[in-house]
Amino acid sequence: MTDAEFWQDVERHLVRYGGAFVPAVIERASGAFVHDAGGRAILDFTSGQMSAILGHGHPEVVATVRESVASLDHLFSGMLSRPVVDLARMLAEATPAPLEKSLLLTTGAESNEAALKMAKLYTGNYEIVSFSNSWHGMTSGAAAATYSAGRRGYGPPVPGNIAIPPPNAYRTRFLDGGRHDWRSELDHAFELVDRQSAGSLAACLVEPIISSGGLIELPTSYLAALKAKCVERGMLLILDEAQTALGRTGEMFAFERDGVVPDILTLSKTLGAGLPLAAVVTSAEIEERCHELGYLFFTTHVSDPLPAAVGRTVLTVIQRERLDRRAGVLGKRLRSGLLALQERHACVGDVRGRGLLQGIELVLDRETKAPADDLGRRVTAECLSLGLHMNIVQLPGMGGVFRIAPPLTVTPEELDLGLEILDTALTRAAREADLAVNAGQVPGAGGR
Repeated sequence: MTDAEFWQDVERHLVRYGGAFVPAVIERASGAFVHDAGGRAILDFTSGQMSAILGHGHPEVVATVRESVASLDHLFSGMLSRPVVDLARMLAEATPAPLEKSLLLTTGAESNEAALKMAKLYTGNYEIVSFSNSWHGMTSGAAAATYSAGRRGYGPPVPGNIAIPPPNAYRTRFLDGGRHDWRSELDHAFELVDRQSAGSLAACLVEPIISSGGLIELPTSYLAALKAKCVERGMLLILDEAQTALGRTGEMFAFERDGVVPDILTLSKTLGAGLPLAAVVTSAEIEERCHELGYLFFTTHVSDPLPAAVGRTVLTVIQRERLDRRAGVLGKRLRSGLLALQERHACVGDVRGRGLLQGIELVLDRETKAPADDLGRRVTAECLSLGLHMNIVQLPGMGGVFRIAPPLTVTPEELDLGLEILDTALTRAAREADLAVNAGQVPGAGGR
């Protein structure tokens, strides 16, 4: 099949489920690269869908899949296997007390859905608080707690969802002496929560680093203050660590930095290293109470042995090779390179993130912080043409934010290559934008 025929079949037969497809036919992937049909190597700075934390085709993951698919792949939901129990035990050992009970599922949306139902059953309440630029999934409960996109046109969302502003230091309206006053912002947010609540607050569902909402890192101590707000109101704190867990930020779990333990932890993406695996992890006390109340949440692939075996391998590799520490070290190298780009390119308004989860926000002007949507699209296209896949988040009122999340196995040389390509792409895109402005095509799209 030629490339032209491939794209004709795409047009004829695929449902479009989001933005435009990347204009490349991907044939294979290995390590930190994917390879297109023309044999071109493209450096993957998103780890697939932020999931391939060990890189593509990791030999131990490949061996696990081959062995498991030939011996024990899928079972009736009421049957258990050793990989499932082994992974649950390993998660209990990897997380702080009192987290010790796991439910193994398939996707992040499923794990958040299961966690929300658990919180509602446990508290007897139904109201869920989450950030106004959150993304927690596309199933009904998770989608109702998602505000960054996808809320319109599908009828009423699940009742009882309340949005609070994210602590975006770069674009905050809460300042004290020129510094981000996130405590006043959080106090104000919960004053609004209390006014909107019907007296049935169940849980707060947040990410430690708001990824799809613009790569916004919660300030140090924010989680502790948020947990206190939840305790005051009898709410549970659910942390969605789909993208931040298992070493990505330099710790095994991002919440460890603040010394806060959630009531419920949801995992996905990184747990399966690219395969469909997710988990809900909670305390024995919460699990027991929910079980007594008849907690029901099973799917076709709950407790499937094959993905559980992969999760077991992923945890083993990360812990054995201390990839969390490696991510911390390489994250400093990546951040240093991004800050250097900020010095050279006026369109880079902000650099933020932790470990190997970093972001840069593009703006038209650093003083006004005007969003640079068109420039972001140009940079994305330039990067791809130069052999680097980048993912950009574009939300109303925010500049284009690149999310950079290479695998934990990325080499220093591959990081440097990505930074070099990004530097060239920023230069080219800014030049093209300036030419377009001079030609009267794109008003206000400045660059360097």
